[in-house]
Amino acid sequence: MVKIGNINIGEFPLLLAPMEDVSDPPFRAVCKENGADLMYTEFISAEGLIRDADKSIQKLDIYDYERPIGIQIFGENIESMRQAAAIVERSEPEFLDINYGCPVHKVACKGAGAGILLDVDKMQRMTAEIVKQVNIPVTVKTRLGWDHSTIKIVEVAKRLQDVGIQALTIHARTRQQMYKGEADWSYIAKVKECQDIHIPIFGNGDVDSPERALEYRQKFGVDGIMIGRAAIGYPWIFREIKHYFATGELLPPPTLTERVSVCRKHLLRSVEWKGEKTGIFEMRNHYTSYFKGLPDFKPYRSALVQAPHLAGVLEVLEEIEDKYKETFLALV
Repeated sequence: MVKIGNINIGEFPLLLAPMEDVSDPPFRAVCKENGADLMYTEFISAEGLIRDADKSIQKLDIYDYERPIGIQIFGENIESMRQAAAIVERSEPEFLDINYGCPVHKVACKGAGAGILLDVDKMQRMTAEIVKQVNIPVTVKTRLGWDHSTIKIVEVAKRLQDVGIQALTIHARTRQQMYKGEADWSYIAKVKECQDIHIPIFGNGDVDSPERALEYRQKFGVDGIMIGRAAIGYPWIFREIKHYFATGELLPPPTLTERVSVCRKHLLRSVEWKGEKTGIFEMRNHYTSYFKGLPDFKPYRSALVQAPHLAGVLEVLEEIEDKYKETFLALV
């Protein structure tokens, strides 16, 4: 069994990646119901937390049904990160995660997120201060390096382990790659092969099917897999991977009724958590993925994103179910 600190997270855990404007409580709920073993919040600005910014404080919301869960923070200032860690601990997550992987320009080019990969000494100092500040396990998510010439991921893993982190997730791309090109998991394998590394190592990047999940598990020896973009609008990927691991067989895809049902549940939770206006607006990023593959879907997607009120969105979802029942059966 894989443990982070004293917390058992399963024989081969599947983790939901922390994704900005995606991995909120409504989305985490549908992923948990479909088999995610461990989830992280969206990343939270340390500066926002210590200044009581409403958006940052709201991201601290976690619920018992999500556990075990980690709260992820990012920032470039060591003292701000230390103070933010203390605030996070008061929300009582199982873990605190440090984001050393965000490649977005406004984060990385200030020295936060993946930007700190240009200064591994500072990364180690910051991590040490956070570990000393809190009494819960600290984990880290990072990338291979800033670019191909700066990949020192084995050294990074050892140095972060030395100052007390209890698990490491590696996105197998550099910051320069952003989300393009192929993730190179051979570097993650090198970390796992290092005899000095004893903490769990999780792999992230390009896992979008049960077959690939099994291939990467067997080929690279990771302790678990973190899934991000492949789960957007498709939370069933967690249960499909687990079923494939257990049986070697692929589950049939979710029915249209199930797609509509889970999309509706996600929407209602989004409205409940954020209010009707924001909840409806932020769900617009998910509809294309929930109904991927349906022919001539564009008018319905337009109707979903243009409906100003919850009742209107729910009505369109009913229309989709009625319209595509026979078509969907033919597709699958």
